[in-house]
Amino acid sequence: MLLYGALTGPLPKLGVVAVALVAAVAMLHRDARIQALAMLGALVLSPVLLLADIWHSPQLSIVHRHPLVAVVGAILALGAVVVAALLVRRRPALLACSVLIALPFRIPIHAGNKTSNLLVPLYFVIAAGSIAFILTELRGGASAGPPEAVEPGAAGGAASAPARWLERLLAAYVVLYAVQATYSADFETALQQMVFFYVPFALAFCLLRRIDWSPRLTQTCVALLAGLAVLFALVGFVEYATKTIFLNPSLIAANQVHTYFTINSVFFDPNIFGRFLALVMVLLGAVLLYARRQRTQLATLGVLAILWCGLVLTLSRSSLGALLVGLGALAAQGLNGASSGRPGLVSGGLDLFKSRPVWGYGSGSFSTEYAAHHHRPGQTLTASHTIPVTIAAEQGLIGELVYLALVVAALITLLQRARPDPPRVAIAAAFIALLFHTLLYADFLEDPITWTLLAVGVALARRPPPMPTPAEPQSGARRLQRQLA
Repeated sequence: MLLYGALTGPLPKLGVVAVALVAAVAMLHRDARIQALAMLGALVLSPVLLLADIWHSPQLSIVHRHPLVAVVGAILALGAVVVAALLVRRRPALLACSVLIALPFRIPIHAGNKTSNLLVPLYFVIAAGSIAFILTELRGGASAGPPEAVEPGAAGGAASAPARWLERLLAAYVVLYAVQATYSADFETALQQMVFFYVPFALAFCLLRRIDWSPRLTQTCVALLAGLAVLFALVGFVEYATKTIFLNPSLIAANQVHTYFTINSVFFDPNIFGRFLALVMVLLGAVLLYARRQRTQLATLGVLAILWCGLVLTLSRSSLGALLVGLGALAAQGLNGASSGRPGLVSGGLDLFKSRPVWGYGSGSFSTEYAAHHHRPGQTLTASHTIPVTIAAEQGLIGELVYLALVVAALITLLQRARPDPPRVAIAAAFIALLFHTLLYADFLEDPITWTLLAVGVALARRPPPMPTPAEPQSGARRLQRQLA
């Protein structure tokens, strides 16, 4: 009760700003020890803010009735995280693989007055990676990352200048979101967005950009993603064959009243499932484009065929469009809409922007303000399904300019001098596909895939290009054959 009493009133708003600031320090400071301390602050402050927010909610009733059981459970969970951290500290490459495996898995959890599909396995991995980094730096050990990635913006010359700006703009957006949450009509949503998405994904970005993305690790990660995508597609085929849907009651109801049948596999939303399949297909498109081994090409074609069938069954037009855009971007580098109810949401979001164009209605407020201005109380939407419009309504021109600058910096970072480097081409094409998808659907920085692509892209952009030899010219096809074939 003392904790809850201390974190009521204006203090939660200050806490949201504080946790955003420590996340920004972790992303931007050049001293690894300061980064570690900032990560520690974020790991401590985020759950404290969340507990204060949901302290009187029904899901914490067991904590109130059986506090000893709750304490024991927390100790066991922390012990598991520490064990995983020790493993990551010994083998840093495990972190990359674990993040990719955990990316798709969401668990429905009731927080506050709503049910959210949270990335609990990913939070576990991020916490373990963060603790591994904290232990290494605060005990004076060697950093797990490559030398050029230890200090943000410390190396890479001209190639890393856009990456430095990208990091600054990411940090600026997180802090701006927190500041604008202080006057939001739906502060609870903004707080949960911060502790569930922005802060943990910022920590994941800090960790992933330090990893040495060697050819072997790149090959392993592509294979893991392909295997996961095939597994999820097979689950979707079972859903389609049995006309049974997992996780999403709304989708179950929709399938019962329509002649078509939409699959979602282990994802709550068919569009998010479609996004995942489209991005993996873009990455595999790079393998198909550059690989020289016939066995690799045939295996890739087989996987792409399976994923294409799964994508079609999601009936996600935004994902199909994202796939086409990503493959188009891939071809350009490698070769030297409408949805139900969406137009109304977009026009409503633009009306909100016109009403308060400079600073917006506050972070996380779209649902509340849209319902209030359009007389639709109780509506369950959370965004306009067009990210620039959502940002314009919630954060005004200030947030929109930061968002646009962030997108430009990201594109420059990922595309600049990427043509001769196939892994960078693949990452850039996947990001462009994701960016297109956010114009037709929700979630940009709320999606961990965005942060993962940007972190890997920054790490690869800072990596010195391989020196060609007279016997072996610098060829994108030859290098991808070694890295991905």
